[in-house]
Order: sequence, then C-alpha cells, then structure tokens
Amino acid sequence: MHHNQEEQSGNPIIAQHGTAHLSDSSSLGCGLTDLQPPAYSKLDFRKNAVTDDYKITAQVLGLGINGKVLECYCKTTGEKCALKILYDTPKARREVELHWRVSGGPHIVPILSLYENMHKGKKCLLIIMECMEGGELFSRIQARGDQAFTEREASEIMHDIGTAIEYLHHMDIAHRDVKPENLLYTTKESNATLKLTDFGFAKETTLHNSLQTPCYTPYYVAPEVLGPEKYDKSCDMWSLGVIMYILLCGFPPFYSNTGQAISPGMKQRIRLGQYEFPNPEWADVSEEAKQLIIQLLKTDPNERMTIGQFMNHPWISQSMVVPPTPLHTSRVLTEDKELWEDVKEEMTTALATLRVDYSQVKIKDLDRSNNPLLNKRRKRPMPGGPDRGEQAD
Repeated sequence: MHHNQEEQSGNPIIAQHGTAHLSDSSSLGCGLTDLQPPAYSKLDFRKNAVTDDYKITAQVLGLGINGKVLECYCKTTGEKCALKILYDTPKARREVELHWRVSGGPHIVPILSLYENMHKGKKCLLIIMECMEGGELFSRIQARGDQAFTEREASEIMHDIGTAIEYLHHMDIAHRDVKPENLLYTTKESNATLKLTDFGFAKETTLHNSLQTPCYTPYYVAPEVLGPEKYDKSCDMWSLGVIMYILLCGFPPFYSNTGQAISPGMKQRIRLGQYEFPNPEWADVSEEAKQLIIQLLKTDPNERMTIGQFMNHPWISQSMVVPPTPLHTSRVLTEDKELWEDVKEEMTTALATLRVDYSQVKIKDLDRSNNPLLNKRRKRPMPGGPDRGEQAD
C-alpha cells in the first residue's frame, strides 16, 4: 500500500458564523486548566458550534498529517489557541483519542477542548490546542546566529524530547512521527518549553489479544510474539537518534543524493545503518554522544535502545556534566537553509518507510516456527535442508 493513502483525509475549513451568541458550555471557559484530562478520562466533545466560543482566523499555523491548523482566540479569555480540523473518520477518531489520552503529559502539546461540528454537510472533529508560538526546534537554533549552541544544550533538549516519548511509551502509545516540524516551543522566550505534537500516526502498542489471559500468564514469550509493540516504539527511538544527530552537527545522518525525497541508495543506507561522524563538525563532539547515537540508529529494532535505557544514559540523565562544547549546528543550519525543507521531507519519507516495513514484520505462526520443544513434541525433523528458507528474517 502506498503510505500516503491513509493520509488523504482532507482539510475542511470552518466558515466564520459572524458573532454567534455564547452558548452555555462556553461558561466552562477555554483556558489551559479547563480540560487537562486525567488518565483515561472519556472523550468529551462539545456539540455547540466552535465559533460560539472561539474567534477563528484565516491564519494557518501549520499543516498536520490529517488536517490544517488555524489560529483562533477564546472569546471569554482572549487566549490565543490553535485549532486543528479533521473530517470525522476512524483514523481521525484514533488521533483525537490517543492525543487526548496523553494530553497533559510532560512536553506534549495539550488539548484544551474538543468539538464535533457539521461543516458543508460533513461531520468534523475540531481540536483546540495550546498555541505554540515559539516555532520549530531547529528554526530557533538556526536563528541564534553567532551565539554558539553547545553540546550541553543539545543534551537538555534531547532530555525534554525523551521525557515526552517516555511518557507515551509508558502509556503504551508509539508516536511514530517524531520529526523536526512536530517539535515546537511554547513561546519565543528563552525559557520556553519544547513540546511534541501531531498524533496522526500514533498507535496503541498493547496487544489486546495477547497471551496474558487471567488463566495463562506465560513465563517467557518468544520475541516474535511481542514483535509489533516493540517495532512501533523502536520507530520513535530511531527518530530520537536522527534528531540528536542533527542537533549536534546541523545536517542529517542519511542523505538522498538524487534530489528525490528518498532514493534507493538512501533507503539502503538507512537499512544498513551507513552514516558517519565527519570532521570538522564532529571533531569536538564527545564520544558518549556518538555512542548514544549508534545505539539509537541500530538497524535491527530489537537491538535498538529502549526509552528507559535512553533516559538512564549519562549523556541524557546528567546534562550538567555534559561538556558545554560549542557546536557547528547553527552555522550549518544557516548555510544549508535552502536544503532544510528537503531534510524534513527526507525524514518524513523515511519514517513512512519504517512504518510500512514494521507493519510487514510477520509474526511466525507456530506451524512454521523452529521451536525445538515443539519439534520434539510433533516428532518433526529439525529443519536442515529445504525448509530453512521458511524462517522469518
């Protein structure tokens, strides 16, 4: 399946309804404290027109996977917010459900309120979120100019992103689209908070039909059985590796040499883990940082570091002792400014490829597995010859 098929949800734009009267539900207000959902609180869609409570502008803040994000203002408080509009589809429902479940978690863009409105005869889901006025992570670093960005600052940023992923993975949710444009700052101030957004590809990683029924808890489970969960989460760990690499030097580890978003050569380099730490940009970067990247960019998802291991790594957990070495990052980002859109597109395409690859990882069924105990019980010869090729990769 072409990876874009599930993304074509379209973006309805909500028409302004003039000055509609405030409805009863607007008395709930629309501030940050309004709807911080407790764990697993039920989705709460308001049915009145969003325009009763919010003034919607034509200012487009961003384009999510599944819909446009517009600037809007709460009519009661004047607070600037972001409005994401989705056609009501099962995919959109999943995005809203999972984002809602983790909203209020550390370094995650919170949902302030949810609406279900009709637009041009179609049911739409509207998500009001905190407005991230500080812009994208790398735009901010690039804008620093002569003020050097240091390895210690890179460590602090990775700790923040890791905190968000740790929360998601603990909630058994994989984001699967962690990339530069989904990492935004709350304000333009130097003390702004970095947050992760856009849950359009997020996925629950618990296996509902797992073997852990009340009457049967396995003492060990073959790694293949736990496959899908691990693969989806490992996609986020690969993203952390790529983002950390770019933070430390200003360019990505994998390149497409053809001018396409992703070339066969680049796909192969990702699959084979072919990247380098070239000088001069990497000359002064600590060995610890390089080793951490190597653990994150492992080609085999089973060997890739988990979020727990990442958060416990000294380069992440002890930012204060990471050397404040000046990096080349802001200079490289500025010099390669016109390439940045390509870099983002490459990462988008690479993530799509990873998601497709992982969805095709087949769990071995018992009949074809080469479990010595099962073979013995079935009195089946161990595979030595022609059956060998049947083993899953």
